[in-house]
Amino acid sequence: MSRNYTIGVIKGDGIGPEIVDEAIKVLDAVAVVEDITFDYKEMLMGGIAIDETGVPLPDETVQGVKQCDAVLFGAIGGPKWDTVERHLRPESGLLGLRKEMGTFANLRPATVYDELVNASTLKPEVLKGVDIMVVRELTGGIYFGQPREQYADRAFNTMIYTREEVLRIAKVAFDIAMKRDKRVCSVDKANVLEVSQFWRDIVEEVAADYPEVALSHMYVDNAAMQLIREPKQFDVILTGNIFGDILSDAASMLSGSIGLLPSASTGAGVGLFEPIHGSAPDIAGQGIANPIATIASAAMMLRYALDEQSAADRIDNAIKLALSEGYRTGDISAYGAEEICATEEMGSIIANYASRE
Repeated sequence: MSRNYTIGVIKGDGIGPEIVDEAIKVLDAVAVVEDITFDYKEMLMGGIAIDETGVPLPDETVQGVKQCDAVLFGAIGGPKWDTVERHLRPESGLLGLRKEMGTFANLRPATVYDELVNASTLKPEVLKGVDIMVVRELTGGIYFGQPREQYADRAFNTMIYTREEVLRIAKVAFDIAMKRDKRVCSVDKANVLEVSQFWRDIVEEVAADYPEVALSHMYVDNAAMQLIREPKQFDVILTGNIFGDILSDAASMLSGSIGLLPSASTGAGVGLFEPIHGSAPDIAGQGIANPIATIASAAMMLRYALDEQSAADRIDNAIKLALSEGYRTGDISAYGAEEICATEEMGSIIANYASRE
């Protein structure tokens, strides 16, 4: 029986429209063979929304995403809007949307493709086979804790987590681990921070409900070192907001190119799926942007928002096949390229592979 989904589409600024179009092309190809129907609802956010409506996040977008099953997002921002007031900048629209959507979990995979193992500055033998998912708590911790003050001679921020915040992010991590290699490493600083010991105690409570998942703990300074020393030891990394901010960026460089990495912000409601790179206005409209991160974000949407595992596998396998056949966009052309592809061509190649029976 055909499954029907409503997908919010926010293309945004810069290369956003180009890369999102290729992700939709791949989704449509997969939909045919998987008997899925997608109803796309395009919405405005970011610089283009400022130009057309005067604000970075129109009310129509806020209400529209709540009627969707998931949201596919490209990128926002650019020099054109750098001089507007901070609360009206494109990035404020994204922060506002995440708040309205109630997204509290940031999912950041770091996968090293065999064909691009030489793209990183680390040794190939260290990287081959790396497949990590960082699960970062997104709405709590020191970035949001109260009180916070700045004076002439001192300043402070407060790291605060509630029991509910730790419970819900831990459950996300363990649920994801059940779909992977069933290993969770919870990263904290429990040797010096009471809030981290609180975090660790609650994570262990959640672990008791997942007897199939192996739980380990690691201090954040050691985790940063281990990500570089032996990244293959990790499956799912669970951590708080500030630690996750740092570790996910460190993990992203294992792949060798920011143009390959997807992400998701999920929570109690609709999830937002996006590449981790920016809007790259300097190459917008030239047809040279790498769409793989956005296509991989669409696969994450299928896997984690819609529970369409087979369709997600099709896309992930199609990306690997395209790379194994030597197809490269310009940003990764130095690593085993047989053919240099434009944005649209790479999307078509992956769509073709994903649609094969």
